[in-house]
Amino acid sequence: MADRPIRVLIAKPGLDGHDRGAKVVARALRDAGMEVIYTGIRQTPEMIAEAALQEDVDVVGLSILSGAHLDLFPRIVDQLKQKGMQDVLLVCGGIIPDEDIAALKKMGFAGAFGPGTSTQDLAKFIREQVAARRAGVTT
Repeated sequence: MADRPIRVLIAKPGLDGHDRGAKVVARALRDAGMEVIYTGIRQTPEMIAEAALQEDVDVVGLSILSGAHLDLFPRIVDQLKQKGMQDVLLVCGGIIPDEDIAALKKMGFAGAFGPGTSTQDLAKFIREQVAARRAGVTT
């Protein structure tokens, strides 16, 4: 398991149709050696969790610009838990107010990344988090 590439699902939940950032992140993570599955826009929480399960991912990355993160993200976390995927690494990005980050971390998101975040920093964060999880270290 430790030898296989990190598998990342990038998803755009809800009615948010702006996906340029998600595509940039997906390509950057792929170029960093990860296997990336991009679900496309307008995904329901159920669709995202099912894709994560079917693709056996290590990471679920959610991209949102619509402001609906505090409504949609808990539903996605719940769906993942229902499918036995509570150990998957959760990250998110997009337009997320600083005051909402604590609530996202409480939900289980390891990282929240805003506009201008270096894709190299994101890839490094994911690699470190997944390595720690694979080694059995809780972060």
